[in-house]
Amino acid sequence: MVLLLTAVAPCVWGTTYFVASELLPPDRPLLAAALRSLPAGVLLVILVRRMPTGGWWWRAGVLGVLNIGVFFALLFIAAYRLPGGVAATIGAVQPLLVAVLASGWIGEKLTPVKLIAGVTGLIGVALLVLQAQARLDLIGVIAALGGAIAMACGVVLTKKWGRPDTLLATTSWQLVAGGLFLTPIALLVEGPPPALTLPNIAGYLYLGVIGTALAYTLWFRGIHLLPASTTALLGLLSPLVATLAGWALLNQTLTPGQLIGATIILGTLILSTLRAPQSTTTNPHPASPQIDSEVKEAR
Repeated sequence: MVLLLTAVAPCVWGTTYFVASELLPPDRPLLAAALRSLPAGVLLVILVRRMPTGGWWWRAGVLGVLNIGVFFALLFIAAYRLPGGVAATIGAVQPLLVAVLASGWIGEKLTPVKLIAGVTGLIGVALLVLQAQARLDLIGVIAALGGAIAMACGVVLTKKWGRPDTLLATTSWQLVAGGLFLTPIALLVEGPPPALTLPNIAGYLYLGVIGTALAYTLWFRGIHLLPASTTALLGLLSPLVATLAGWALLNQTLTPGQLIGATIILGTLILSTLRAPQSTTTNPHPASPQIDSEVKEAR
């Protein structure tokens, strides 16, 4: 059940490219990142009415900048400057990064199986989404790689530091910290927001409530309860869902290579997650009925 709930997050994130391309105003990546994080975080803070204490003020800030602020900004920059396939393929290096960082920072054993799973998943994503005519933009490539590094560091640090409060509270702190980091940068670089249409508003609401508040609550729950490398591998579901959404909603065709890539991704996830134990790190904060009820209320 933990695996399935955690997998919901990358599946929801797989719809981000469709929503951004079809509903959001063009050429506003930082605005999209800020509006995706800050309103959702403020809403959760109002709901839980809890604030960090002690050292968790700066820890929440660091995690919020890595998991939300830097990651969202670089994710949208890469999405605007690169074809979705190139961005997704570069981002798929994250499971390998998490496996390496987790071995050094939190003592998770770096096994050949984890390395093979990471490489195999990367190959599957490349077959799934990388097209022969894909162009490379240096800034976009750097943004995609930087986003993967930021998220990998955030995943491992989230695992290392544990959870000092309820799941929704710690999620809200990170969303607010990331949003506060993004908002002045967005205003400085992109200027005031444009007039928003109803589709724009619907897109931002979907990304904020479903794609961020709900998805990140489930994602952080999975990070605390599963090995970091297992959680990172579930992120491969995002480009898979993005490709299927394009096929189902935008009438895009699926080539034999894409079908092979999808099969490789699913096979890698099934074989890897079947072997995944529950988290055994030294700083766990196990789920409780209160947390489970919070997740249900968020849904």
